[in-house]
Amino acid sequence: MFWLEKIKEHIVGSLSINRQDFEYTPFKEKGGIGKAYQLFGEGLWPLLDELNEVLAA
Repeated sequence: MFWLEKIKEHIVGSLSINRQDFEYTPFKEKGGIGKAYQLFGEGLWPLLDELNEVLAA
């Protein structure tokens, strides 16, 4: 849930999220893009695309 909540907060604050954003706080402290990919697998990229579209609307 940490990851989903922080992704949502990031999108709300910046209106989008991309792979590079995982290199910064708070994601980097929790393992960055590698950890996110480990948790979400191949579904990470479609998930980010969908969240960007839905939460920024």
